[in-house]
Amino acid sequence: MADPSSYRPRPGDIPESPGVYRFRDEHRRVIYVGKAKSLRQRLANYFQDLANLHPRTRSMVTTAASVEWTVVSTEVEALQLEYSWIKEFDPRFNVKYRDDKSYPYLAVTMNEEFPRVQVMRGHKKKGVRYFGPYAHAWAIRDTVDLLLRVFPVRTCSAGVFKNAARTGRPCLLGYIGKCSAPCVGRITAEDHRDLAEDFSDFMAGRTGTYLRRLENQMTEAAEEMEYERAARLRDDIEALKKAMEKNAVVLADATDADLIALAEDELEAAVQIFHVRGGRVRGQRGWVTDKVEEVTTGALVEHALQQLYGEETGDAVPKEVLVPALPDPVEPVQEWLAARRGAGVSLRVPQRGDKKALMETVQRNAQQALVLHKTRRASDLTTRSRALEEIAEALDLDSAPLRIECYDISHLQGDDVVASMVVFEDGLQRRNEYRRFQIKGFAGQDDVRSMHEVITRRFRRYLAEKERTGEWADGETGDGDGEGALPDGEPLAHSLKDEDGRPRKFAYPPQLVVVDGGRPQVAAARRALDELGIDDIAVCGLAKRLEEVWVPGEDDPVVLPRTSEGLYLLQRVRDEAHRFAITYQRAKRAKRFRAGPLDDVPGLGETRKQALIKHFGSVKKLRSATLEQIQEVPGIGRKTAETIAVALAQAAPAAPAVNTATGEIMEDEEPATTGGSSGEPVTAGVPDERRGQER
Repeated sequence: MADPSSYRPRPGDIPESPGVYRFRDEHRRVIYVGKAKSLRQRLANYFQDLANLHPRTRSMVTTAASVEWTVVSTEVEALQLEYSWIKEFDPRFNVKYRDDKSYPYLAVTMNEEFPRVQVMRGHKKKGVRYFGPYAHAWAIRDTVDLLLRVFPVRTCSAGVFKNAARTGRPCLLGYIGKCSAPCVGRITAEDHRDLAEDFSDFMAGRTGTYLRRLENQMTEAAEEMEYERAARLRDDIEALKKAMEKNAVVLADATDADLIALAEDELEAAVQIFHVRGGRVRGQRGWVTDKVEEVTTGALVEHALQQLYGEETGDAVPKEVLVPALPDPVEPVQEWLAARRGAGVSLRVPQRGDKKALMETVQRNAQQALVLHKTRRASDLTTRSRALEEIAEALDLDSAPLRIECYDISHLQGDDVVASMVVFEDGLQRRNEYRRFQIKGFAGQDDVRSMHEVITRRFRRYLAEKERTGEWADGETGDGDGEGALPDGEPLAHSLKDEDGRPRKFAYPPQLVVVDGGRPQVAAARRALDELGIDDIAVCGLAKRLEEVWVPGEDDPVVLPRTSEGLYLLQRVRDEAHRFAITYQRAKRAKRFRAGPLDDVPGLGETRKQALIKHFGSVKKLRSATLEQIQEVPGIGRKTAETIAVALAQAAPAAPAVNTATGEIMEDEEPATTGGSSGEPVTAGVPDERRGQER
């Protein structure tokens, strides 16, 4: 590990002009390339106290052995040179988007005498018109099959074409009318090129004019009683419309734009691009990248633009690019894009209307791509094994933690304080062993005290079950310390065995307890275990800010490498605990907001409560009803009606609503808030300033 001060240049030697710099390791390999508006100011940021640097930046500067720079005249030149060097040197510490697949394009080889329509992958070739990219090659073939009826362009390979020309017989497509058969001279090279031009224009989005021309020709043929020709034109029009339906209109006609969205976490980012041409989505692609440096969303967008348009020119760069955040500064990037296109390019963040709605769709695709990437990565057995070994090594454990439990606290400004416990075994979720807790020992907001209470309750149960030889009494679901639940509100079955036949209980201990938080939460968890006399379970905490791993009794955190699979697994465990806790907290809050007087009636179930509200229309009318009127509701007998009447009489009626503008007392019916739907948690009634402040 190198000391950055050993190769730090003197400040006076570094120019203040724009430029591009390169960090090299001891073997002279370029490990990082960056650009700066002022080289002196930018490089000074790397040579400061290592404790003040982001862990990823710290790793880079301690790996490097030298730094060099090249001065340029403008920021645009710096952007171009940075892109060239990244392509040339492939530095390990730079953000590099990687394709999760090689996307196929629909290509028209206009550089040949007889242009050919085909599927192409890889680098683009000069003189070839590309459309896409498409998610699947079969999607291209479906589209081409529909269009060949109207535009019978050659699709065969060079070998098939030459063989047909030699024998004087076209291939099958020539016989069925899906190829104009230029190989045997049925059409001249000029006419065939015109067909290819029409095909390309249609794919480029200029569809309206061509469809109107066909419709006029069909009408003229019908008027001249050439019904067979009119029928063929009608079928051609239907084929084109069917092909167009595969790409729905999402923006106004003639809109050419690329929409770029990002989904990111502390370690990785996924980018999704929708290519809109002529108002229709003509292609989609996406990448995933490791965040090997501390980087903002705007910087990620800049890197994505470099990769997307670095090799493109002309119309391949659209006149409008919509992004979730603008690079800083944005002017050099816009100038660079305009130079690639040869005309002005608008780079902006959509604020309203159809473009913002479409951007939200692209954003959802990016989030799904990131989740899918993480799922695929997590499902690999070798990767999981390596992750557990790295955790054991980092925390100095005797063996790999095959069972990990993670705890998180969630509340809304001190109200509805709850906790979650999630379980990972062999690096995979065991959702049927998730537990959730209500904080009972005190009121208010205190994450450290809450963590101590939850750990104490969970492992007190562990000790109790251990004393009882691990056996549960029939039907026992706990003493209220832990409430079982699946994610997203699905109730746990109260069976004694899980799908593996193992008892479902707190008696099965973890090898590692992870808490969501830093040193205070870790100390609270360790103290709770010590008070119970448990010393064979390791404890650590994962702090969100810098993804630092805290262990009890240590003043400094354990910083796992960014590429560590162990850190990735701990992050997944922590994020799952947070998701499960906040889901439970929201459900409790929603239930509290929906509570009504009928909830306090003993023995009155949800079905009969709904029947009462449906019959009377409101709690106010039900309160004023007689016993005989209440008994008219199906399922309500005399005794139940009396219980309802007593409960409603004892319940204080809601305060009347007041019109704040006039001071008038409103006579609205008392809302029927019992029951509620099973959909999204209710947020009505939550003051705006409290929303989004959940922990």
